[in-house]
Amino acid sequence: MSMETVMYDTVQIVGSLLILGAFVAALLGRVAQSGYGYLAVNAAGSAVLTVTAVISREWGFILLEGVWALVSLYSLVRKAAGRPVAGAH
Repeated sequence: MSMETVMYDTVQIVGSLLILGAFVAALLGRVAQSGYGYLAVNAAGSAVLTVTAVISREWGFILLEGVWALVSLYSLVRKAAGRPVAGAH
């Protein structure tokens, strides 16, 4: 396995762990799904995975992760503007 492959896989794993960590933290009640931390981690993780999907031309994952990143970023912008975010109670 080349160093390039190892780095690529590591970046994918980090992106996945960011999203999964935020999800598990929300399920455990440690973070709010409408909070800055949750939204920022989701945006970062999905953006990383979108980039890796673009590199490998994985169209389904580009769509999935790209939309996830955009929705998370949109929610961050709405929250920063003082507007409601989906999932806020």
